Amino acid sequence: MADEKMSKAVAMLCEKYEQLGTLPKRSDFTPSEVCFIKQKLGPWTRALEAAGLKEPPAVSAKEKSREKRERSRQRRKAAKRRLDG
Repeated sequence: MADEKMSKAVAMLCEKYEQLGTLPKRSDFTPSEVCFIKQKLGPWTRALEAAGLKEPPAVSAKEKSREKRERSRQRRKAAKRRLDG
């Protein structure tokens, strides 16, 4: 049943894409349709990715976050070394 509703949300996005010829925006749907799509597929960008209309990012958000923490840690170490002399 859940897969059927996910398929319906994907189909809605794909149909709109074929009609418009571009990536569908939230404004191309009624508020209830937007709610349904986001409920089944997640945030709008992820919904477009799930429908195969948009490529997922090359680097995941988790990996970006890890890299950012590492850079921050290195900056703190460098600043501490400068203060310690």
